[in-house]
Amino acid sequence: MFSRILLLILLTCSPLTAWADAEQAAQALNLTKHWVGYLAIGIFAVAYLLAMTEEVTELNKSKPMVLAASLIWAFIAGIYVNNGMSEQAGHAFRACLEGYAELFLFIMVSMAYLNAMEDRGVFDNLRVWLLSKGFSYRKLFWITGIMSFFMSSVCNNLTTALLMGAVIAAMGKDNRKFVTLACINVVVATNAGGSFSPFGDITTLLVWQSGVVPFKDFYSLFIPAIVNFALPAIIMHFWIPKQQPAAVGKAPKMKRGAMTMIVLFLLTIITAVCFENMLKLPPAAGMLAGLTYLKFLGFYLQKTADKDNGKISDFAHVYKLFNVAVPDARPSQKFDVFKSVATLEWDTLLFFYGVMISVGGLSFIGYLTMASDVLYVGMDPTIANIVVGILSAFIDNGTIMFAVLTMHPDISQGQWLLVTLTAGVGGSLLAIGSAAGVGLMGQMKGLYTFSAHLKWMPVILIGFFGSIATHFLINGSYF
Repeated sequence: MFSRILLLILLTCSPLTAWADAEQAAQALNLTKHWVGYLAIGIFAVAYLLAMTEEVTELNKSKPMVLAASLIWAFIAGIYVNNGMSEQAGHAFRACLEGYAELFLFIMVSMAYLNAMEDRGVFDNLRVWLLSKGFSYRKLFWITGIMSFFMSSVCNNLTTALLMGAVIAAMGKDNRKFVTLACINVVVATNAGGSFSPFGDITTLLVWQSGVVPFKDFYSLFIPAIVNFALPAIIMHFWIPKQQPAAVGKAPKMKRGAMTMIVLFLLTIITAVCFENMLKLPPAAGMLAGLTYLKFLGFYLQKTADKDNGKISDFAHVYKLFNVAVPDARPSQKFDVFKSVATLEWDTLLFFYGVMISVGGLSFIGYLTMASDVLYVGMDPTIANIVVGILSAFIDNGTIMFAVLTMHPDISQGQWLLVTLTAGVGGSLLAIGSAAGVGLMGQMKGLYTFSAHLKWMPVILIGFFGSIATHFLINGSYF
């Protein structure tokens, strides 16, 4: 819910210029002490509370958030129209919408690939392979966590979390406790892994593009990031069941095209990174190019499936002669890309819209600038940067980091690295604090919830402060 606005993230990186335009437009009218400003905060708080209590109310979290976004901007636009400034409000809203559109397209392609690979049996095979090794739940807990940590340094944290979540759900479907703790571990690991790589998270990407931290200096956060992940994992380790998952039989055969899909998914991620770093185009543009890879593969599978079925039907009389059932190749060969798109978690995607547009409205009102002024005027930079990290559990880390970069406080290189670290890993404190957490909540449907994550927040805080202490210990030369 404030939901790290979830994800702006995730690599989907709403354009810096779009946020700059929104911030510039916000200077036209300061509504922070106007009744519209107070009403906007109240609307957002109520919607946030309803979204948090989804399990109790059984009201999908997207409904209150989308309504809140609509109401906030309706009141803002009303004020601007009355003051003859309607174009500015419309321009600011479109800037926020552009950021969401990039996010939506990025996530859509990622989820489409994951759904397609699930349809082809990729995750079932990975589950069986891991289980066939005789790993206990505790070993599986560490394997999925470590894989998430390193994958998120090159992939966005949402894609990584969704991928590992599918594996965890398949491995621990008979052990709810393992699934819950493993998902918490994955959320912490993905956020930590993205905090030390210049392109691992929107926070680091914004800082890198602004030029305040050189490329190589980001990797000085590698050890603090490991501490952030490892300390909570070590503590949670003792609550993981000691049992081993039930024995499995022979691994199901993956459907035709499964391995090709994996290669194309990796190629899609590479394409998105290249579009961003080399061509200076939004990562979503690269992801959509990658979607065409999947569509062409689907076209090939459709055509060859028909041929396979035709060949089988030619020999149907032979199968009948020997009283053998005629094999049906079509179910295992046909593939429709649009079915993978249709099964996306639409409630989560619309929830993202509500959060991002709502917070964009609060920023346009002027509250984000006000918060930044409070943080860096008369407050010790270390305390301010820790507060930024805690706030990132509620408000999108990309938005907060953009506000900090806009203020450009006069702080040392070590402090810039500190705020990069805290803003990156602070979202792990709450399930709704990062795209990874929100995405997993939608994917797990009750196995991993806001309340379950909240119970372990004190343990995650140990890792949060442990990473800060480690940064001061080993990176003292930057201060």
